Amino acid sequence: MAGHSKWANTKHRKAAVDAKRAKINARYIKQIEVAARNGGADIEGNPALALAVTKAKKESVPNDNIDRAIKRGAGLTGDAVDYEEITYEVRGPQGSALLVECLTDNRNRAAAEVRTAVTRSGGTVADPGSVAYMFQRKGVVTVPKTEDLTEDDVLAAVLDAGVEEVIENAENFEVQSEASDLQAVVQGLEEAGIAYDSDEVAFVSDVKVDLDLESAKKFLKLHDALDDLDDVQNIHTNADLSADTLAALDAES
Repeated sequence: MAGHSKWANTKHRKAAVDAKRAKINARYIKQIEVAARNGGADIEGNPALALAVTKAKKESVPNDNIDRAIKRGAGLTGDAVDYEEITYEVRGPQGSALLVECLTDNRNRAAAEVRTAVTRSGGTVADPGSVAYMFQRKGVVTVPKTEDLTEDDVLAAVLDAGVEEVIENAENFEVQSEASDLQAVVQGLEEAGIAYDSDEVAFVSDVKVDLDLESAKKFLKLHDALDDLDDVQNIHTNADLSADTLAALDAES
């Protein structure tokens, strides 16, 4: 899912590490194939492909897999790549909302799988537009905390890049900008020698829903059911966790 969410880092998440790694690799491979299909196999002449490859390498996707995906996407292997981008809107517990981004070669399959996962997990597939209006498209970069790195240090590095906000979380700083300013933010951090965990264009809501313990458990079930689907690329949500709720979840794991 979108890396800025606390749900990506809670300790109580299931520990199917190998399966999760394979799923992450498959997601990046799809993104590379689509970028190569749309703009060709030349990385230097295809910014979208260059970005997808950079992200894949950052997640340790093997180079051979990347090369094959580029060739396949560009039609150099004779295989057809035809993915469609679809976003589903979902309502979760305690008034929470989710935007579920899919990349699929079968719209009917994706719709059926998302609807089944949501229904079985106690959520509701919402009408188009009834959830999306709560989210804005933003550039989001997560910077891990270190002993000698302060919020002011991060802000100083990205101040000239159009940054909108730097949010301090328990384990990282979250830098938000306009989506078009994302690469400038990344460049500012790199020039300042500040390491970052992830950079992405994400859907962010200004209205956060702080879930209680029981709602957090229900949300986690819903999130994991969606995250397990092969066609799901990203999950964005306005659900949030207080420090007390997070501690309670971790205590039960």
